[in-house]
Amino acid sequence: MLPPADRVPHLPPDSEPERPTLKTIAAATGLAVATVSRALKDAPDIGEETKRRVRETAARLGYRPNRAGVRLRTGKTNVIALVLSTESDIMNHTSRLIYSIAAALRGTAYHLVVMPFFPDQDPMEPIRYIVETGSADGIILNQTKADDPRLRYMQDHGFPFAAHGRSAMGIDHLYYDFDNEAFGRLGARALAERGRKRLYLVAPPRSHMYASHMIHGFTDEALRLGLPFEVTDRVTSDAGGDAIEAAVAARFAEPDPPDGLLLGSTTAGMAAIAAAERSGRVLGRDFDVVAKEAVPMLRRFRQDILIIREDVGRAGEFLARALVARIDKRDWTERQGLEVPVTVEPGG
Repeated sequence: MLPPADRVPHLPPDSEPERPTLKTIAAATGLAVATVSRALKDAPDIGEETKRRVRETAARLGYRPNRAGVRLRTGKTNVIALVLSTESDIMNHTSRLIYSIAAALRGTAYHLVVMPFFPDQDPMEPIRYIVETGSADGIILNQTKADDPRLRYMQDHGFPFAAHGRSAMGIDHLYYDFDNEAFGRLGARALAERGRKRLYLVAPPRSHMYASHMIHGFTDEALRLGLPFEVTDRVTSDAGGDAIEAAVAARFAEPDPPDGLLLGSTTAGMAAIAAAERSGRVLGRDFDVVAKEAVPMLRRFRQDILIIREDVGRAGEFLARALVARIDKRDWTERQGLEVPVTVEPGG
């Protein structure tokens, strides 16, 4: 039986375990408080072995920075916001991007918050909210446009950001991009080398900057090769698998169907193959497919797919580290990066 409430012993306040602080970590490691603080902030002048020792000690002691105190003292939130469209290829591209950014921030003072926006939502809405409320120190975003009001808004407000993609606005900002023009050219050449005579591209939404790069590379290379081609306007590579499969199946039911397909996403590649196979065609014999992927999975679907890989992990790491350096006002030589694909992995 429990004792009456008035007889329950109460621990004096000073018996509560103290929350670990920078001084606690400094005492445990034998380092100065300033060194511990800079190590936790991933400062470039602190050695990697020291950083590792400080982080391991902080984790063992259960150290967590007091967010409210940090914000009052520095005006910072120690939060990076990743703003993503819900239309992204979530099972492949987006999941890898989230993981790589989170991994790059691991062990630093910064934490990742993912903020989605929906197809019927103004893309400016989450950007304005973050900037106006100061709920993050910086923003990473993707699916940039040639003239992107989100980038201009953040630039005008002096708000730190990094983009997975480029624009044509003349703004000098942090970015990392995949060379989709090279992807289009590589894909068209690979299909031509397989003897394909009618090329077909399922591209990203035309409003996105990388779609114009991909379409230009594909069409220019097809013209150079003297091959007929088409860029479908029935569906985009960002559409769901069902929509892509239906659109490609409809095209295969029409006269002179394509025999060489270039797909801008993993989902589109799998859906296009399913559509062609429904018409009785065999991959590698009657048609070929070149698809882009960020996480290895297409070979488990069909061995004969031609694959161009995109290192989204490298992109996420680059964007996270460059943005943190910008927020912390540290020199960072790599402000912009471009991954240029050079090979197509053969099937089978």
